[in-house]
Amino acid sequence: MGVNRDKVDLWKKDVAKSVDFYNDWFMKFAPKAFRDTRIKTIKQVEEALEWTENLTNIRPETLIGHPSILPMLRMTTCPPIAHDRLVSLSGASSNLVKNMETKNRIPPRMPHSDVIDNLEKIGAIIEKMADPDIFLWKERGDQGTKEEVHRASTIIADRLCGAVAGPIIRNAQEQRQLTAIKTWLEARGYGELMPGEVEDFLFMPPATFSFRVNIPVIQGEGAGKKKVNIPVDVVIMGKNGKKGDYSSLFEAKSAGDFTNTNKRRKEEAVKIQQLRKTYGQKITFDLFLCGYFDSGYLGYEAAEGIDWVWEHRIDDLEKFGL
Repeated sequence: MGVNRDKVDLWKKDVAKSVDFYNDWFMKFAPKAFRDTRIKTIKQVEEALEWTENLTNIRPETLIGHPSILPMLRMTTCPPIAHDRLVSLSGASSNLVKNMETKNRIPPRMPHSDVIDNLEKIGAIIEKMADPDIFLWKERGDQGTKEEVHRASTIIADRLCGAVAGPIIRNAQEQRQLTAIKTWLEARGYGELMPGEVEDFLFMPPATFSFRVNIPVIQGEGAGKKKVNIPVDVVIMGKNGKKGDYSSLFEAKSAGDFTNTNKRRKEEAVKIQQLRKTYGQKITFDLFLCGYFDSGYLGYEAAEGIDWVWEHRIDDLEKFGL
């Protein structure tokens, strides 16, 4: 007997309520999440401009000390350039640019002379392509006034935040969902365990929960079989939990459109298959949903034996034995 997966007659009504719930939150709180990130990003851009003498002297040593500023520097050009375009224009190493962009580092095995040479190429391209309508001082040959620098920092921060608006909203949404679960559980006498306190999700004390726990599963077949960790957003051991009982596992999911959810619906199916292969058929893996999840998505997950709780009806958690 399911909680929501077998209540097909309620799906459309719940989808409509969930969409309204998401949109109401978005209108009230998403702009604040974006503004907070924007303010933080403006300060980061101002720091980066200071390190590069307001984009008039991008030295290799500066980029070695602060590799994370490269995405910001790409937004200073006219037009802003993608990282692969920067590689082709400058002739710099793709591996170097990738490490700076994704790992905030210089490749550790790259010879120092090659690092200097590549970073000089990058700096030269950025300085040459710097947007003259933003960095007004470049044509004058000075480093700009305080007001000009702040204005330029604001424009570049807007470009950066515009490029990552999706992740900003998703992070704020996920944090709200986890906070809702935490509030609900603590109101019913549950205690939170920090991730480091959960040595094994199979042996959590009764009436405890934890967020973002890595759970080992078996992946592959035969000689290629190996153990890997999969992240689970919420792990809860019920009040009546005893030795041998599985904790309840939940994934917090939110979405602002129907298309993206249906593209990614296989992710949960893969996780439940890996969990069952490792721990047997009694283990559960369910969803905590908010937003645009239509009948196609719900039907796919239900067919895999995955159930869910709608955030707008969070008390359904009780029906999972919690």
